[in-house]
Amino acid sequence: MTDTASAGTDRIWTVPNALSVLRLFGVPLFLWLLLGPHADGWALVVLAVSGFTDWLDGVLARLLNQTSRIGALLDPLADRLYILATLVGLVLRHVIPWWLGALIVGRDVVVGAVLPRLRKAGYGPPEVHYLGKAATFCLLYAFPLLLLGTYHGTTADIARPIAWAFTVWGTSLYLWSGVVYLHQIAGLLRNPVRRPSEVRP
Repeated sequence: MTDTASAGTDRIWTVPNALSVLRLFGVPLFLWLLLGPHADGWALVVLAVSGFTDWLDGVLARLLNQTSRIGALLDPLADRLYILATLVGLVLRHVIPWWLGALIVGRDVVVGAVLPRLRKAGYGPPEVHYLGKAATFCLLYAFPLLLLGTYHGTTADIARPIAWAFTVWGTSLYLWSGVVYLHQIAGLLRNPVRRPSEVRP
């Protein structure tokens, strides 16, 4: 890797990173809208803007050659915080059962609990698996549809079964991807390579 490429990888002040930080600021705003004034319409707008900026920061990172290590950390962090915030809101609003939220959060807790051992062995977090990406995609589509399904009318009646389909698939894939990550981590700890290198989280 050239010095220029290396410097680019370590850059902090980039357009994609600014968008990721903007997404992070949207998390408490979304949760307040959902639980405070019950402004569900505005909460859905925040989710939609978050989804758009999630797509946009990836496009701009490649287009402007502004990929960075901190960007690779901020992007999945924002996804997980939105999932956590939405789960908390939907459980407290009695839209989904508490055990469903516990399953999804528990998966992250279990995977996160073994990451220190991986870092101690000299590895970075495991690379994002396509199952994890598909699960996040399903859940981020499911949550606003679940909220929409709490209302009355034709739109809500249509949204409700679609929302639960995304929820079931997303939760299943999320748990499956957790098993895949644990298998990868166990493999690295059992059979460490001579020169471990960090990979994208």
